[in-house]
Order: sequence, then structure tokens, then C-alpha cells
Amino acid sequence: MTNDKRNIGPTDDQKKQMYERMLLIRRMEERLSADSAAGNLPGAVHLYIGQEAVAVGTCAHLSDTDQVTSTHRGHGHFLAKGGDPKAMMAEIWGKRTGICQGMGGSMHVTDMSKGMLGANGIVAAGMGIATGAGFSNKLDDNGHVTVCFFGDGAANAGPFMETLNISTLWKLPVVFMCENNTFAELSPAHTVTAGRIIDRARGFGIPCTEVDGNDVTAVWQAVGDAVDHARAGQGPSFIEAHTYRIRGHIESEEIFTAGQKYRPDEEIEEWKQRCPIERFKQHLVSEGVCSEGEIDEIGKRIAATVEEAAQFAQDSEPADPDLPFEVMFVGQRP
Repeated sequence: MTNDKRNIGPTDDQKKQMYERMLLIRRMEERLSADSAAGNLPGAVHLYIGQEAVAVGTCAHLSDTDQVTSTHRGHGHFLAKGGDPKAMMAEIWGKRTGICQGMGGSMHVTDMSKGMLGANGIVAAGMGIATGAGFSNKLDDNGHVTVCFFGDGAANAGPFMETLNISTLWKLPVVFMCENNTFAELSPAHTVTAGRIIDRARGFGIPCTEVDGNDVTAVWQAVGDAVDHARAGQGPSFIEAHTYRIRGHIESEEIFTAGQKYRPDEEIEEWKQRCPIERFKQHLVSEGVCSEGEIDEIGKRIAATVEEAAQFAQDSEPADPDLPFEVMFVGQRP
């Protein structure tokens, strides 16, 4: 059932908050891109640049007690859910002040206190975790909702059908959010995915919606209905958000692609013109929600936050090499 207030759209304050959160994700990712290129990071990073509207429009409806499961491209989900930028940056730098004490790295950012159940390096692995969390929430009858973020590539994995099936049968409070960014790693989606992803979900008889994933307001509206549906005990919903990743599958991927391109520069430039952040900024200014001066102030505030997070990561001590023998391999020290 659609909320009449949601037909009007988010309030001005909500719009400002969403713009600021999208900009935070973008600037954090740009800093990580620079750090990666400079050789400062201990591992690879998969950036979320271009997809910010999906995470922010979704998480705007969630409290700390609601949960999300993420992917290998999880920084945006972490920050959209309210995760600490300093702790995330330190984690990616492999420092003991990181959210997982430097042991998780880029693909495993998590924060249970915020309901962020974790990014995951295994494609489609978050689906089972989200379904399990949904089952727990239903048993506890606590009104909490779990959102499962996954990509178009994960829609071709077995857990996709399995979790949709059991979530529907048991009416679990789960929202399946497919971020269709048109690529499964280096493969264009149309070369590895037959048919339309959303049609697969429709076969389960659950509410299904397609949305412009670069329009944060459209995402906000679609997710709001899905979250209401779940909280009312009506079971899962499926949303396919069409978006695009501006950066490569992974930073410095040209090293293993030997400089070969798998998408034309013109395509990337075309999608840059659809930037969800620039698009929303223009809306805020044209509608009188923010002045140009306020936009500039937000930008300065975000820049300071990112610089503080980067400095915190650089100044922090490296991860403790003995920690695995306390939390993973207890009693197995050589």
C-alpha cells in the first residue's frame, strides 16, 4: 500500500541529508581511488562511484536496528547506513582502528551497531545472510526490515532463486535491491544474463518495481513502499535499480586487462552526464531547497570529513598480526 505522504516526496531536510550522504560517498571513494593509485592501500578496492543514489535512497528509510547485506562494492552501503568514515578508511588501510581492526579490508566493511551485516567478497553470498536475518526478525516479531543489496551478476547465481523462494513462502521482511549497473565484473550484462532480471522475481508473485537508480527520489519512493510492505508483515519485495558504475570493476584493473578496454569511453561519458549527485544538486537549487552557498558549505564540510578520515587512517597503527590467533585460529598458534 502506497503512503500518500510519500507521493509528495521527501521533505526538504531529508533531501539535504540525502545529498550530503551521496556526496560523502563520492568524495570518500575518490580519495580511495587516489590512495590506490599512489600504492598506499594494502589491497584492492571496488568503488561505488555512480551508484550513490541507490544506497542513499534506500537507507534513508532504515534505522540502526534495520539491517543491510552488501557486496564486494560495499563502501557506499556502509556509509549510507551511517557507518563511521574514519573507521571505514582505517579498515581499508589495514589499521587496527578500523571497523574490523584491519582484518576485513575493503570487501568486508561491517558495523553491527548500524545494522550493516557486512560487505562480502563472494557474489550472491549476502542473499542467504539477508534471508536469515529476515527470518530472525520475523521470529522475534520486532518490526525490523533487512535490505539485500546485490548486483545483476548475482541474479545469475543459485542463491537468488533459493532466497526469493523461501522469503516468499515464509513472508519474510526482506527487500531485495538489485543494482543493475550493466556489468558483471568485465562482462556486459547482456552477454551473461538471459531475459529480464525483474521478470524472474515476478514469478514469485511478490511486489516488483523497476526504478531509475540514478534518481535518488525515485529510489526513495520505491523503497519506502517496499519497507512499509515488509513491516506490515506482507513479506518481501523486489526492486531493480538501473544504474552504472563509472569506475572499473576494480581499481588498477588495467594491470590484468593488459590495457584492453571492455567498454567504450563514449559510454562512460554518457553515464557521467547522468550523475545522480549532480542531477540532485540541480534539483535542490532549482526548487529552492538549497542555495548555491549552502551547496558549497556542504561540499566543504564533506571535504573536511574525508581529510579527517584519511589522516586518521594514516596515523593509526597497523593491524595486529597476532589477532587472527585470538579470533580465528584460537589455540592453533604455530
